[in-house]
Amino acid sequence: MDSLLDFEECVKDSPEFRLKLELFEADVTVLETQLDKVMKLCGKMVEAGQAYNAANQLFLAGLAELSTYHRKDGVISNCLNQFNQGLQEMVSFHTMLFDQTQRAISQQLTNLCSQFLPQLVETRKEFVRIGDDLETAAVKNAQAPRHKAADAERASHLLLATRKCYQHFALDYCLQLNTFKTQQRIDILNSVFSFVHAQFTFFHQGFDLLRDLEPTMKTMATQLSQFSADCAAKRKDLENTHLLVQQRDASGEPMVSPCPGSDDIIQGYLFKRSRRKTKTWKRSWFSIRDNQLLYRKSHKEEAVVLFEDLRLCAVKSLEHTDRRFCFELLSVQKCCALQADSEQLKQAWLSALQGSIDLAYRERADSQPKELPPPLCGGDSSPGPPAPRLSVLDVALRGSGNQRCCDCGEEEPRWASINLGVTVCIECSGIHRSLGVHLSKVRSLTLDSWEAEQLKLLCVLGNNAVNRIYEARCSEEGRVKPRANSPRAEKETWIKEKYVEKRFVQNSSSDGAHYCPMKDLETASHSVPGGGKGEAGLRLYRAASAGDPVAMAAALAQGAEVNGSIAEEAGRTALIGAAVGGSLLACEFLLLNGANVNHRDLRGQGALHAAATAGHTGQVCLLLKRGANQYAVDERGQDPLAIAVETANADIVTLLRMARMNEEMRDSEGVFGAMGDDETFQDIFRDFSDMASHDPERLSRRQFSRGGEEEEEEEGEEEVKGGGGETVNSQHGVGKTSE
Repeated sequence: MDSLLDFEECVKDSPEFRLKLELFEADVTVLETQLDKVMKLCGKMVEAGQAYNAANQLFLAGLAELSTYHRKDGVISNCLNQFNQGLQEMVSFHTMLFDQTQRAISQQLTNLCSQFLPQLVETRKEFVRIGDDLETAAVKNAQAPRHKAADAERASHLLLATRKCYQHFALDYCLQLNTFKTQQRIDILNSVFSFVHAQFTFFHQGFDLLRDLEPTMKTMATQLSQFSADCAAKRKDLENTHLLVQQRDASGEPMVSPCPGSDDIIQGYLFKRSRRKTKTWKRSWFSIRDNQLLYRKSHKEEAVVLFEDLRLCAVKSLEHTDRRFCFELLSVQKCCALQADSEQLKQAWLSALQGSIDLAYRERADSQPKELPPPLCGGDSSPGPPAPRLSVLDVALRGSGNQRCCDCGEEEPRWASINLGVTVCIECSGIHRSLGVHLSKVRSLTLDSWEAEQLKLLCVLGNNAVNRIYEARCSEEGRVKPRANSPRAEKETWIKEKYVEKRFVQNSSSDGAHYCPMKDLETASHSVPGGGKGEAGLRLYRAASAGDPVAMAAALAQGAEVNGSIAEEAGRTALIGAAVGGSLLACEFLLLNGANVNHRDLRGQGALHAAATAGHTGQVCLLLKRGANQYAVDERGQDPLAIAVETANADIVTLLRMARMNEEMRDSEGVFGAMGDDETFQDIFRDFSDMASHDPERLSRRQFSRGGEEEEEEEGEEEVKGGGGETVNSQHGVGKTSE
């Protein structure tokens, strides 16, 4: 640490003090210049960054317009939209970085300079002025005559008073210099540290954001590879078609033919002579349809009927004209001269017109034909298209209050927090993402894939129920909820107070049962002495057992530990209670909020043991998907498969044996990925998950005999079919799959 000014030397006012004081002042001047330079450069950097962000916003707007151009191509549109939203969040993070940089560098260093430097300047002026007065007083005292006692005494008193005043200002000036010298080290280091921390946060947020886009990028890489192959094949096909058409044109074939996919008999370009100016001919597009001759003057105009009924017309070749390849169409009211490009085209048009006239006469004469041509389509008897399935967004917005952002009220949110069970706008989703996945897991309602139980949980919870929990004391705290047009900083402060600090959650000891509608939950606070987290943990366990996600959300908000074990329930956690109670949504809610899927109670049983014992197939499927250990044994030495065999539940035996077989196959072939590599295994789990979420009645327990005897009265042999077509014969071995 640099040496400071010595106050004792200051009182002495020695030459060494004067020299050191000058060095100090020079050092302060240099530091002031450097600080001013750093602040100016910081301002220029922030201005350049803001200009970069503005240009980036324009670029993203151009990308958005490009995505609207490809809106009919779902693959390109979804990709561009998802990347555009991710880049928009990155721009928001960049804006936050520049704001934090300005606060870290400019504001802190400005505070340092404005707090000390002006006062130092004023104090130095007084110090210099009093020093000059001291010099003058010393000279007068030295010049006082000896024989004038009164003058000598007055000069001595003036010198003494001036010296005391000088010492006072000198000490004050030294104190301020020493204080500034000490404080500047802290402020400069703190400023640079804040700037580096802002950079660290920015790149960390960007890494998380791009990591979330990684699955989409991998999917798009596969699609791009497929598109490249398809494009190469299509380009080759186009080149072949182009070559064939070019060869046909070179052979002199007429460029007129029936139009596939339309009712036109023939179509092509012809010259038409003007009725008023006989020497004027204009090229138009002609076609024959529905016994009429039509033409279009240009591609921008609709087709005009030239002859209404070809039965009233006659067609003949024109030989007595100066132009070649002409023919004439005559009717009672008018006549029209037409010209083809070649003799072949002329003959083709003459044949088509005469054939159309003859066909019209035959259809007129035979008003009741014996045979009718087959219809072009199946008619009205064919079944209509199936009703379209609702999208994830449509289902999510049906939840209570989900039509507006949970935190700012913006309409039609496109993002959701799957563990909180709320929908949010894109700006609030970026703030949620910055909280960390342990607090909020953000997912897109339009771009990401959703499992059935997650979407159903979002509808069961919803913004209204969650806001009643997290905003219960908002009016008591005197806070006003931000709106859609509120600044981002205000929304960020609100969301952190709401979900991180839980500032507006109702205290569990005062009104803990407000969010627990079941009667046993209302009396939970009397079961745990002292209340607090223990009370909330017991309410969480009972809410999980009863399958009430709203009450569970309230208990977590009031401080319940998601993995806390309940002593009164033999050390069970809320997840084990949910597995016993049989609520699929309760299990999914706890797993999304960090529940340990492999925690075991005092008897060595985990959630998978409890679900297998209770016969809840949907819960077994969900727990296996979330990585539950199916080989763990309880105090009796039984694993979940042994329990399922003991309780004779064919569906659960099928799931556990398929999961075990999938792991054994993967281990024998090497580690290639997570559980679920086998397609049959994935199909079976997908079917069970959808059935558990949408049609749980179909998952009724089907029992079988361990010894091979029949237990079904009507069926002697029962086959449990999985999603991939595999069967489990309940009479010839438990869970034995057919090849």
